[in-house]
Amino acid sequence: MNATVIIIFLIIVGMTLVITYFAAKRTNTTSDFYTAGGGLTGWQNGMAIAGDYLSAASFLGIAGSIALFGFDGFLFSIGYLVAYLVVLFVVAEPLRNLGKFTLADMINARFNAKKVRGAAALSSITIVIFYMIAQLVGAGALIQLLFGIDYLWAVLLVGIMMTIYVLFGGMTATSWVQIIKAVLLMVGTVILSFLVLQRFDFSILEMFAQVKTATPHGEAFLNPGVKYKIPLDTISLMLALVLGTAGLPHILMRFFTVRDAKTARSSVMWATWIVGIFYVMTIFLGFGAAAFVGSEKIISTNAAGNMAAPLLAQALGGDILMSFISAVAFATILAVVAGLVLSGASAFAHDIYGQIIKKGKATERQQMLAARYASVGVAVLSILLAIFAQSLNVAFLVSLAFCIAASANLPVIVYTIFWKKFNTTGAVSAILTGLISALVLVSISPSVMNPEAGAAILTGNPIFPLTNPAIVSIPLGFIGGLVGTLVSKESDLKRFAEVKVRANTGGFRQL
Repeated sequence: MNATVIIIFLIIVGMTLVITYFAAKRTNTTSDFYTAGGGLTGWQNGMAIAGDYLSAASFLGIAGSIALFGFDGFLFSIGYLVAYLVVLFVVAEPLRNLGKFTLADMINARFNAKKVRGAAALSSITIVIFYMIAQLVGAGALIQLLFGIDYLWAVLLVGIMMTIYVLFGGMTATSWVQIIKAVLLMVGTVILSFLVLQRFDFSILEMFAQVKTATPHGEAFLNPGVKYKIPLDTISLMLALVLGTAGLPHILMRFFTVRDAKTARSSVMWATWIVGIFYVMTIFLGFGAAAFVGSEKIISTNAAGNMAAPLLAQALGGDILMSFISAVAFATILAVVAGLVLSGASAFAHDIYGQIIKKGKATERQQMLAARYASVGVAVLSILLAIFAQSLNVAFLVSLAFCIAASANLPVIVYTIFWKKFNTTGAVSAILTGLISALVLVSISPSVMNPEAGAAILTGNPIFPLTNPAIVSIPLGFIGGLVGTLVSKESDLKRFAEVKVRANTGGFRQL
């Protein structure tokens, strides 16, 4: 630990706390708390979406995966980026026109039923907790490396920080923390990429040639198959990444922070450019770490490879650059977990408490109190789970969250917008089939079960052969919705006609 690290850390944390202080003064209503009053512009929301999306998995997990597994690690970058096309063309506009605060609001525009709202809230909370564990594991590893603080205390520190942002500043503070973090992350990544290319005389061909000999995998490093030996496993992972973004509650929630569908589309365009440029640069981070840090040092520092980017910064720019990159990584985690806490809290407080328990009759004060209590509850639960997940790679944990989002949320979103016969039974069965199948298949997969002692959570032969079950669980989610709808005879074609107009035009505000 040195003074530079502490100073840079304190500056970034201080900036975020100042933002929270000013945002707290403007957070008076539930609309302010959940959606910043719908007052963000296209570029602001685009930057905030990028800040929300470029998580610890993106910065720490992918850099480590590319450094250790080459092309197979880069699959995460490809999947995360292509996912935004699904968001842009299928989800962004209808979601903004139909929803208010949460995904359940959007589905409820068509099915005014408590059971649908409850199922959607359960799915959102499950995804948020999986995603949150990944961020906290990354934060714990990072602070442990920098300060030598025990992992448990590191996770607790991050947990307290993120709770402060959400508790006092709501969506306004969270959005501005995400915007600043997106700028810092891009600056840090550009600096690292420049230094890596400088070492290779700015020749990408030279970089590829050198990387072939820099790792134990040799030429295989640049080809698929180093990590994912089963082609079906690779396809399954990509399906989870590409389709999962369109079902992530903390990303979907960001479309309610703008005033109309046109601004929602504009924000997705901004986000896609920022995210795209970042993911191209992950190649330089990963290859640089493989060539100038080495797989042995990466693994010895953190078995899952999560510290490859900070170690690369130390190798190329010394302690000052490492301090800056680590502080940026920390800001990355804080920004993302704040967004996650907010979306988890909205599912609890707005959907379960406000709409199901209080039947939509809660006062403004009751809703705000419920939102803040729920924020603390989500944070505490995530911290407790993260303490037991220290050895897992953060990119893997996030891919599981994407799998659940694609299996449980995407089918019901697509059916709600596009299928006129879809009904409440179909909506509940789509969510529960996708959610349960994804969780069960993950629990019996190689990600959780491994014959080698200590290689996974459980020791034993996996029952399901694929590390990511998306190729099975996503179709099951769609089939669940189809069967549930056909078994139940109910339908409301008039309601669908109204929802279709409203989804495309923003009209019929009061159904």
